[in-house]
Order: sequence, then C-alpha cells, then structure tokens
Amino acid sequence: MKVKEIMVQPVIVTSENTTLEEAAQMLLQHCIGCLPVVDAEGKLVGIITESDFTGRDCGFPFSVYRAPKLFGEWVPEEGIERIYQAARKRTVKSIMTPCVVTATEEESVATLIEGMVHHELRRIPVVRQGKPVGIVTRHDLLKLIAKGDLALVRR
Repeated sequence: MKVKEIMVQPVIVTSENTTLEEAAQMLLQHCIGCLPVVDAEGKLVGIITESDFTGRDCGFPFSVYRAPKLFGEWVPEEGIERIYQAARKRTVKSIMTPCVVTATEEESVATLIEGMVHHELRRIPVVRQGKPVGIVTRHDLLKLIAKGDLALVRR
C-alpha cells in the first residue's frame, strides 16, 4: 500500500510570518494537530505542532535539574498567562521545527511507519517536489485496520 492511499488532503499550511495566535486559531478551527510551514513558493520549510504550544522539559545548563520551557522561556510557578499572552504576536518561524521528516505519495506505508517509529513522530507531511500535498498522522493508520470502504473513513 502506498502513502497516497491513506494520506489526508488537501493539507492545511501556514507561512513563517503567521502569528502564533493565528496558528493556534487555525489548529482549533480545523481540529488538526500540526501545520506544515511553507515559504512564498509553497515549499516546505518547517512544521509547527500542538506540542510546540505546551512546552518542553529542558535541563538547566551545568545542572541535573530539569524544568519546563515554553516559547524559549522557563515556566515559573506563577505567570504562565504572561508567557502565553506575549507569545500571541510571535511568528511561527520563531518556534517551528525547521528540519522536517517527510514522505512522498509513492512511498510505501511500511517505510512511512518506519520513519514515524524511528523519529518518534505523530505525523509526517507528504510532499511532491518539496511542496506539501497531504499529511499522514497516527490516526490515519487506523484506516489500515478499519473494516469497510476506505473512502468512508477518510477525513
């Protein structure tokens, strides 16, 4: 089976200059977990995911202590609202992941799954000549086991 048989299309994309507030609105409006980021020519230059909005566990330099970091700032006990409010006007470019693992439409689903497992990814954009044409998420892999016509389970 090929990636094109399970990918969701069209893929919703955004630009590097989109604000984080606009990106969050897009994710919520479309009930999706990521936005591939494209340049002016429509070529994939990064990806932003819902996990980018929740922070990451980071170690303090020269210490064994770890704490959450959100939009590049350490998350304090108080003041999380300030961090989110300040981030609204930041651009997608400031937090996107620039090196994106991708697949092609003609790639096998087995190869795509290997990539998801190896890189611990929940979603992989599908590209044609560097431009996003679809996306495959872990949710889309359910199509491989669901009974019935695949057309009925497409989003």
